[in-house]
Amino acid sequence: MTAQDAQRVPMVQMLSIEGEFSVAPEFADYAAYIDRLTDADYLKFYRDMAIMRRFDAEATALQRQGQLGLWIPAIGQEAAQIGSGYGVGHNDHIFPSYREHGVAITHGIDLMSILKMLRGVNHGGWNPDETRFHLYAIVLGTQALHATGYAMGVAFDGKVGTGNKDEDLAVITYFGDGATAEGDVSESLLFAAINQTPQVFFCQNNQWAISSNVARQTKVPLYLRGTGFGVPGIQVDGNDVLACYAVTAKHMDDARAGLGPTFIEAMTYRIGAHTTSDDPTKYRDNAEVEYWQARDPLARFEKFLRNRGVEQAFFDECDAHGDKLAAEIREATFALGNPPIENMFQHVYSQPHPVIAEQYAWLNDYEASFEGEGN
Repeated sequence: MTAQDAQRVPMVQMLSIEGEFSVAPEFADYAAYIDRLTDADYLKFYRDMAIMRRFDAEATALQRQGQLGLWIPAIGQEAAQIGSGYGVGHNDHIFPSYREHGVAITHGIDLMSILKMLRGVNHGGWNPDETRFHLYAIVLGTQALHATGYAMGVAFDGKVGTGNKDEDLAVITYFGDGATAEGDVSESLLFAAINQTPQVFFCQNNQWAISSNVARQTKVPLYLRGTGFGVPGIQVDGNDVLACYAVTAKHMDDARAGLGPTFIEAMTYRIGAHTTSDDPTKYRDNAEVEYWQARDPLARFEKFLRNRGVEQAFFDECDAHGDKLAAEIREATFALGNPPIENMFQHVYSQPHPVIAEQYAWLNDYEASFEGEGN
């Protein structure tokens, strides 16, 4: 028996690969959250997962055609993101990494804002004060520090554990398995534990940190990463949208009630590349990909819905909506034009910086040297 096996506890799962619903007795507290859901909620979960996947595919195509500088695929992670996203309360704040397109959908972010950012038109076109969905963090692990600092502020302001649903709030931060090796995440866990912050750490373990498999990253399950600091952890089937919803909703409620932070590890898989600059065929084999494709979160939830009597017309409607979305974002992206080149120099530092000013001046002189050449 390996050290990893010795420390493993049952993973929270509610949907089998065949879409059959059942909950182990030890997870009854999570099952109570499923009882709150309506048929409309189930359809919303599937519709948004389908939107996320179609958006992802279209954005990849746009990048291949030179319309985006980069794209970060999240195909295969729809259940982890849509389920957990809807488990976040109306007052709560979200600190994403750079792959949380599905969480953005659940909180009303304009998807074109994400595409504009990856085209260089803006630095993230949504207002975190209004959406409670903070800007994408490209530097690995920094969002965990931002989230913990925000959660400490929430506690200092007394907006936790009062029982006032209009005032109490919690914080959730998202990161991947690779980010758990960053010092920023460890520091965040330490400060969260010491200050008993109203916070959830949501790790999407998609099995690969670019080309490093999770087995080469850790000797113990990642959900145990926080226990040494005093942050309890739980592992959930990240391809099970209902389990991801219930586990997130419960621990966000616990955080809001003043019970402190929790670490959730969602076991999922990155079907595509790390980014569009990556070629995963160089470091993983087809058999592994096929294993996880058989556990596809959309296919699993579709089976669940069909078992409940949802008819083909609904799935046709979702496909048609995806076609419409793809056409709209394609047209809007092609109409954007080239991003202003000065964007590269803005917002690098909070105050004017002599090196940035020098580089910008050089660029202006360089461009001016071509004026009058008739091209």
